[in-house]
Amino acid sequence: MSRELAHLSDEALVLLAARSEQSALAELYDRYGRPAYGLALRVLRDDTLAEDAVQEAFMSLWRTAPRFVPERGKASTWILTLVHRKAVDIVRREQVRRTDALVQDAGDQANAADEEAWLRLQRERVQNALRQLPDQQREAIELAYYGGFTQSELAERLGQPLGTIKSRMFAGLARLRELLEEPGIERTRWAPGTSTS
Repeated sequence: MSRELAHLSDEALVLLAARSEQSALAELYDRYGRPAYGLALRVLRDDTLAEDAVQEAFMSLWRTAPRFVPERGKASTWILTLVHRKAVDIVRREQVRRTDALVQDAGDQANAADEEAWLRLQRERVQNALRQLPDQQREAIELAYYGGFTQSELAERLGQPLGTIKSRMFAGLARLRELLEEPGIERTRWAPGTSTS
């Protein structure tokens, strides 16, 4: 198959995809299908799931191409971020599926029901707390903890300085800690010049 759009930039291809040009999507896939698969496989560690993540990401690219703003970043970063988000979504979906399967296999149905309810509650608490974070903090934390990226890798992938990534994660984790504190449990905070006795 000839690549008639091979001379265009990534950003131009995304703009064409936004106008429903299938050949532009095909060219983007030719350029980024392999690195996208490698990224998804690194997160998911499963060939089939990695293929699913790439397919879902390129479908998302097709649907959301009109919202791409070239001034905010490179198209390649945007595409790989879409892939990573889809892979993280699949990790979560698989964790839920595996957790549910493990709970169902438990011999004691009463304990299994209690455990399932507790896990669901904890999962919901964490997800609700994550939703309350600013987008940039939430993205950095999700990519690090669900995707396994180091702070240096995040800085490179998101096109941000390492210090910015560290600040986002530190602030986000501090806020998560506050949001997830158990009500009724008062924590003693030590400050210089105060006595603990």
